[in-house]
Amino acid sequence: MARAAINALPRAVPRQCTRLVSTARSAQAKRPTAPSPTKFQSQPYQPLVQRRFKFKTVEEAKSRYRSGPFSWKAGLLFVLTGAGLVWYFENEKKRMHSKRIAESNKGVGRPKVGGPFELIDQNGNTVTDQDLKGRYSLVYFGFTHCPDICPEELDKMATMFDLVEQQRPGALNPVFVTCDPARDGPKEMKEYLVEFHPKFVGLTGTYDQIKSMCKAYRVYFSTPSEVKPGQDYLVDHSIYFYLMDPEGDFVEALGRQHSPEQAAKVILDHMKEWRGPLKTR
Repeated sequence: MARAAINALPRAVPRQCTRLVSTARSAQAKRPTAPSPTKFQSQPYQPLVQRRFKFKTVEEAKSRYRSGPFSWKAGLLFVLTGAGLVWYFENEKKRMHSKRIAESNKGVGRPKVGGPFELIDQNGNTVTDQDLKGRYSLVYFGFTHCPDICPEELDKMATMFDLVEQQRPGALNPVFVTCDPARDGPKEMKEYLVEFHPKFVGLTGTYDQIKSMCKAYRVYFSTPSEVKPGQDYLVDHSIYFYLMDPEGDFVEALGRQHSPEQAAKVILDHMKEWRGPLKTR
């Protein structure tokens, strides 16, 4: 009877258990497995964030952040660049100033300074305005019996000439023209000028020749009237150095307000601006 009861039980129960077991197995099969330790060891470690700065010590890192975005090299470069720009603009300003002076003295409507002449030098040779062309000329008018002003100015002229000669040798003619031809012949000029500079060119001539040249250069001079033979006297005259360019055109007048160094710099600046041929001895 008991066996009959057992046989009467349904046969689906074992199939349900089988289905549950198979479902559990399939779930177990789908579960992800943990990677083995060997996989971690074979792959090199890569940091997530790359370092931008490398410092050997903590002090270096601290000093980097204390200095901020600027360094001493950037500051030095900024200062040098600023100084270079200031130097450039200052020199360009002076250059343009010298150029304007030279061009304004040649402008239309201004009285011309300089012109043709024919005189003799301290060696008795004939010198004309054509002989001075090709170089810059520094022309001064005076007389050998001048007690103080002419010696001072000729000393100054010698210093100016030497300063220019150091940088542009042979490019400047130093010329001394007497305003007193009655007492300043070639012999007197030679003995007088050798005391100041051996390269000075002294020019003299007749009274009419000197008067014509002084008029062309806009130079004022006067001698006292009714001078007796052998009588000593003084000649009143203008006190300027006349700078003439290689073509014989007036460039600039240098006065007593210029020191020898300043005057030499003015001459050298004009020489730098000259674009034509320039003779040298």
